[in-house]
Amino acid sequence: MTEKSLSEAEYDAITDAAAHWCMRMHAHDCTPAERQAFEQWHDAHSLHAFEYAAMLEIWDVADHLPRVEPTAVVVPFTPRSRLRTYAIAAAISLVALPLAAFTGWEAGWLPSSYEHYDAANGLRQVTLGDGSQVELNLGTELVYSNYKDQRRVTLKKGEAFFKVSHDGAHPFIVHAGDGQVRVTGTQFNVWKYEDHVRVMLLQGSVQISSDRVHGSVPLTPGMQASYRQGDATPSVQAINPNDTALAWRQGKLILDNLALADALPLINRYLNKPVMLADANTGAIRIGGIYNITEVNNLVPSLPKVLPVYLTQNQDGNPVLNSIPRKAPKS
Repeated sequence: MTEKSLSEAEYDAITDAAAHWCMRMHAHDCTPAERQAFEQWHDAHSLHAFEYAAMLEIWDVADHLPRVEPTAVVVPFTPRSRLRTYAIAAAISLVALPLAAFTGWEAGWLPSSYEHYDAANGLRQVTLGDGSQVELNLGTELVYSNYKDQRRVTLKKGEAFFKVSHDGAHPFIVHAGDGQVRVTGTQFNVWKYEDHVRVMLLQGSVQISSDRVHGSVPLTPGMQASYRQGDATPSVQAINPNDTALAWRQGKLILDNLALADALPLINRYLNKPVMLADANTGAIRIGGIYNITEVNNLVPSLPKVLPVYLTQNQDGNPVLNSIPRKAPKS
């Protein structure tokens, strides 16, 4: 079956299915069986993947729209149009907009542009619509939306170094994990792995705030803020923003005598299957060295050769590091 052979009803069914799966994949109670069923549906037809990708783009934008009371909306059907797709996505996100949503730019609700970037296969440098420069680490994904009153980036995963074009009236906001970074023009680095986020400031000033509490924490050059999901306020410390911290921009991972518990998040961001620790004793073992970020996969099997550890595998297929018990001294 080709896309041209689809009837209007069949196309509607695919769009509705994409909306349904978008809801379920973002739901906290989504089950493994549902995820497997989604994968089968997604891969069954190229149009399934296309419609789902379009729905995800709109979901990202709708996630930041203001919550308003539901209003009756009458949307004329336009076959295969973004208007219809947007209407469905708006219903998904429980945001009801009047038909005048096309003037949402003036209200600051809708962006004038939406850009998606990823660095799946290597480092990447991009220029955002406002002229800001961004360097993306391997495995990084982010989206940029330009609103009337602000410029907005969502760092979905990975790490990015920002050189933001100054615009005091149009602040630049980076959403990462459970918080956000607000700037007008500066240079800073944001790293996100699972629910852990670190923000390092090199030039200018930024405000770090949590999505859960009011208020913000200011950073000045040479400072770093870190937070996890559920933290009331970020943890702030002075750092030396040297070549070690930003070595990824040259394609390097530098581990400077770190405990494995601290080193593994830096290693795992480059792996398809993250490495786990068997216990706290294993996590206390220290590691150092300089590695190519494109060859981190080769680092894991070599660890038993340089550290007192051995590898096992858990039921999910993740490699697990175990410390080698020390032999008791002979009496």
